[in-house]
Amino acid sequence: MRKIVSVFILAVLGMVGCSQSINLEEHFSLNGTVGSLTAMNQNNEKVDIPKDYKDKIWLAAFIFTNCDTVCPPMTMNMATLQKQAKQEHLDIEFVSFTIDPENDKPDVLKNFAKSFGADERNWNFLTGYDQEVIESFANTSYIAPAAKLDGSNQFVHSSAIYLMKGTTILEQYEVSADVPYEKIIEDIKLLQ
Repeated sequence: MRKIVSVFILAVLGMVGCSQSINLEEHFSLNGTVGSLTAMNQNNEKVDIPKDYKDKIWLAAFIFTNCDTVCPPMTMNMATLQKQAKQEHLDIEFVSFTIDPENDKPDVLKNFAKSFGADERNWNFLTGYDQEVIESFANTSYIAPAAKLDGSNQFVHSSAIYLMKGTTILEQYEVSADVPYEKIIEDIKLLQ
């Protein structure tokens, strides 16, 4: 009987140990803090970063609708992640920051979102700020490039997706080639 009780106690202790929250600094490679940004989403609704996301888990990316290289596949990859997260019943938000706010007005972003099958209930496509503001925001918060190419309608920007918890930037995943869908989903599960 003592042996059964000992095994039971060890099992309970093991479950309690597993249920403790993870050490974010040990598990994730980044530990940045997102700055403030006031924006408008594709539905012309005001969004305050990080205030509106302070208690949420979210994925963020930088895109622009006239992009002729990485933005369409990045957005398709985010749409795939959105579907996978929904299938796994994960509570997560998605944010796409345009780095071309002059051209990417809310209606343009709404059409862009629809073309990728984005579920707008938990995905904001953001605009409504000045070009200098988004460049500074990307450069300082995400340590990511964001700038218009001279003599072109194209922009240089990060091709990563960033995992966020509240105001903390936890991880970045390069998504221009092989997308680590399983790792991203597993990392999100750790935060739930």
